[in-house]
Formats: sequence, structure tokens, C-alpha cells
Amino acid sequence: MEGNATHNGPKPATNEAMGIFALDKGERTRFFACPNFAALDCLTATFRTYRYVPHTHDTFVIGSVIAGCETWTVRGIRGYAGPGDFVFVNPQEVHDGAPHGSGYCYRMSYPSIELLRQIASELRERDVTATPYFPETVVNDPAGVALFVAAHAAMDVHGDARAGEELLYRAYAHCLVRHARVTSQPATGREADQVTRIGRMIKEHYADDLSLSRLAAEAGLPRHRLISAFRRETGMTPHAFILDRRVIAAQQALRRGATPAEAAAATGFCDQAHLTRAFKARIGITPGAFRAAVS
Repeated sequence: MEGNATHNGPKPATNEAMGIFALDKGERTRFFACPNFAALDCLTATFRTYRYVPHTHDTFVIGSVIAGCETWTVRGIRGYAGPGDFVFVNPQEVHDGAPHGSGYCYRMSYPSIELLRQIASELRERDVTATPYFPETVVNDPAGVALFVAAHAAMDVHGDARAGEELLYRAYAHCLVRHARVTSQPATGREADQVTRIGRMIKEHYADDLSLSRLAAEAGLPRHRLISAFRRETGMTPHAFILDRRVIAAQQALRRGATPAEAAAATGFCDQAHLTRAFKARIGITPGAFRAAVS
């Protein structure tokens, strides 16, 4: 679905303390945290040339393009989203993102597994321990999107946080009822046990010097087979997965108040510049901008 990138959406200010940061020419991002929901981050952005590298999140990604058209690859399938479409990405799903045509503006949120489990439990009036799963990456739902966009705008720094809290709860409940199933994710394929073991090792030791030879020896596979199996099962090479986990850990460190240099040193990056390149390629803003937005 391709739309017109010209829009009358939010007009960001230029005060970095408000969470607004320039990317490339003609591009804007506003990253902000929602204090009424534990560790819930939100992003409003306009991208005309910026492209995300393949990456993952520990959280869900729920959002909507409000002008123009975005394209991405999830689960090996190329998709497109425009106004009126929900975009859903499940935790640990590898995805990228890029403008289609002249660009796009979107509103995104990153709810935790715990938050959606809590809402699902309240909807079912019993404890839900399974992780909700969105089987479709893009769903056309203009009414639901209108509710989500209103909630997202209300939660923004200029909005009514209490009204936004209720609206966003309703929006997430709508998404769970209409578009999710509360079951386990689909089973993985061949050599899944080896990949699972190496993935767990990387998650526990991401800051270490994890060479391909060391990982292959741990998996009991030749290096080329480990790369192939890991890419097949996760959508990433082992090295890309290591960088991804380091960026996620750096986000957590920055949220706790670490400086970008401290976060880089603590998470296995060789220096702050290396962290900045990897962070911006996956999150869309620099570590310093992220720290300012969540502090």
C-alpha cells in the first residue's frame, strides 16, 4: 500500500530535552518514555531515506504508519504498510524497515511481554502465562489504528498522560482481541537445538569476545554450518545476533543512567563510536539521544 508522504502530522519542536532529534535532512525522530506503563518506550518518526538494519527487540513492536508507506522484511516475507494499517512484530523476530516511495511517518510503541500478558490476563479474567503472538505483521484496521494513534499522541510529552493511559490500554486490548493469539510461537526447524544453545550462550555472555570458532565448537558444528543454521533459525548470523544483544544491553544500561561511553565498555563494544554505529542502525537514534529521552 503506497501513500503520499506529505502529511499534516505532528510538528516536532527542536528542543532535544523534549526528545526530538534530527537524523538526515528532512527526517525527524521523537523518542519518549511513557511513565504510566513500566519501561514502555514510544517513537514518532519521519523517514525518507533512513533504513534500519535487520535487528530484534525483547519487546513487541506495535504501531502504525500515519502517512506514506513503509516496507520491511519479517519472517523472510517483504511487506508494506500505509495509513490505516497496524504493524506488529513479535519479540525476537528479526526485521528491518525502509521507506517505500517518497517516505513515511509512523507512530511506534514497544510494549513488554509482561505488559501484554497482564492485559491478556485481565481480558480473560485468569492468569495468562503464554506469550501473545501476532501471526500477521500488517493488518488493515482503520478503527483500531485511529484509537492507537490517539493514544500515542496523548502519551506524548505535550499530551494528557492520564487520558493516554486509558486510550493505550484500550488500544492494546483491541489488538490482543482482534489480531493476536495467546499461544507459543511456531516451532523452529532443523538444528534448532544447537542454535538455541548458542543463542542462550550469546545472551548470557554477549560482552565476551565470542569468536565464530568458539561458538562453532560449542555447537559441535563446522563454522559454515553454524552460520547457515543460525541464519535459517533466527534470520541473523551469529555476529549480527551478538551485536543485537549488545545494543539491547546498552539500552538497559543507558536507561539506568550510564553514559554512552560507560554503556559501550560494559556491553562489549570496542569504543563509543562502535556502539553509536550499531545503536543508530537498529534503534534509529544515537545512544546519547536515547539516554536523554528516557532519563
